[in-house]
Amino acid sequence: MSNVPSDLRYAKSHEWLKTASDGTAWVGITDYAQNSLGDITYVQLPKVGATFAAGQTFGVVESVKAASDLYLPVAGVIVEVNTALDAAPETVNQSPYERGWILKLKLADSAAVSTLLDAAAYEKLIG
Repeated sequence: MSNVPSDLRYAKSHEWLKTASDGTAWVGITDYAQNSLGDITYVQLPKVGATFAAGQTFGVVESVKAASDLYLPVAGVIVEVNTALDAAPETVNQSPYERGWILKLKLADSAAVSTLLDAAAYEKLIG
């Protein structure tokens, strides 16, 4: 059974989003995604300052099994990336919702968050 925190929003492509009160949000991949990928060996991080549309590819995560594109759940500008993943990509496996976050972005439209799945809908998706 995958861990699906109730305070996050989820994309059908298995990214999670956690909003902050200042109009920013953290993004990472779900416990289900990291478990499906297996041991993660590399995370390609986007550049700080880059702007992405919702659904646009912002990076890649590579594992012993596969390489998978990462998609931004909502539009925004990258304000921070988790550079600790350069030296320790396995952190995504160990702590996908805390230490294994991938980026922080300034939301283009905070209302867009409501278009993402809540925990119950995501649990249903991964069944």
